[in-house]
Amino acid sequence: MSFSDVLGRLWWGEAGSGNTTVIVVTTAIATTAALSLLKRYLWRTHPPIIPSPLHTLLPRLSQTELDKLEYKPDAFPGARDVVTPYGSIRVYEWGPEAGEKVLLIHGISTTVQTLTKIAHELVNVHHCRVMLFDLFGRGFSDGVGDLPHDARLYTTQCLLALASSPLSWTGTSAFRLIGYSLGGGIAVHFAGAFPHLVSSLVLLAPAGLIRPETFGLATRFVFTAGLVPERLLAAITKRRLQQPIAASSSRKPNTPPLPVVDDVVSASLAEVPTSDAAQSKSNEPRLEQIVLKYVHWMLHHHPGFIPAFMSSITHAPLIGQHEAWKKLADRPEGSTVVILARGDEIIDPEDYERDALPLLGGREKVEWALVEGGHDFPMTHDREVMRELRRAWGWDEE
Repeated sequence: MSFSDVLGRLWWGEAGSGNTTVIVVTTAIATTAALSLLKRYLWRTHPPIIPSPLHTLLPRLSQTELDKLEYKPDAFPGARDVVTPYGSIRVYEWGPEAGEKVLLIHGISTTVQTLTKIAHELVNVHHCRVMLFDLFGRGFSDGVGDLPHDARLYTTQCLLALASSPLSWTGTSAFRLIGYSLGGGIAVHFAGAFPHLVSSLVLLAPAGLIRPETFGLATRFVFTAGLVPERLLAAITKRRLQQPIAASSSRKPNTPPLPVVDDVVSASLAEVPTSDAAQSKSNEPRLEQIVLKYVHWMLHHHPGFIPAFMSSITHAPLIGQHEAWKKLADRPEGSTVVILARGDEIIDPEDYERDALPLLGGREKVEWALVEGGHDFPMTHDREVMRELRRAWGWDEE
């Protein structure tokens, strides 16, 4: 008996009461259609490449509007767009061609702006050749809509950026690598996969060993299980970015529904300074102010930002990366540098000392330092960061 015969019998009541069967079948079809439409709306799919504002919005802006951007396409020297199978990557490279090469990787919710001061000092004071790039879905890099934003994708992005240089960034001890926050978690995987390339690995408040309770077990389950519709997450993220907070543990009583989602968004945005912290007493905007304003802009004008953010929360190397960290114990003594902030809201220095140091081989293998500030310390306490880098790299002696 064919499916059409069965459907006909159901419709005309040959398999039971006619009216009841019609109601049941009609209700089932209507419910299935409604659920399908609801799923399509709430759990939308994205194209493989989500163009950045550099290709969609900026060509339509006037020069006056471009001048008002907090992050401009020529924000750093040596800008180029690298076309890849995953989308276009915005890369910046400048400094003396013969200088020591340094690759810098930023965090989950910002752009290369967070590493502005460190990059410029490396070039202007220490005559290095630096390279920075916007992670997929941030700044002027396209978003990747059909792949998980995991360590594999970001490690591949690093290789694509390096391969785009007119200079050679390969060979034994080819460059120093600095990773901040999520960038630190990415740097751990890159150095583990290509240890011969990285002469010195610097981890600034690195993700990877964040304890699950920082986000909350329920929070992590909600995200990894895919139970939270992306549209809802986008709405919560936008609300959080309007009034960023320093830590998820300090949520105020007026927190809206779905606090577990609220916690993970708040925690992940710790690298974005609070409105109070970003205020400047002078008329000159501070870097924190610039970053804060651009994150607001990017949230509304980069269609790849929310997909990248949500996928990074689910797939990026934020927690449970103990096996990847163990590989770093094989690095030469002193070639791994970890710099943490005493007031960090996400990366607890005491937790990391207990969890990370044994994996890295102990203090005799690792340069370990604490500086003042919160999770955004590469922006607010860059002088202390550079002081520790000079000490670890032996530049003060030179």
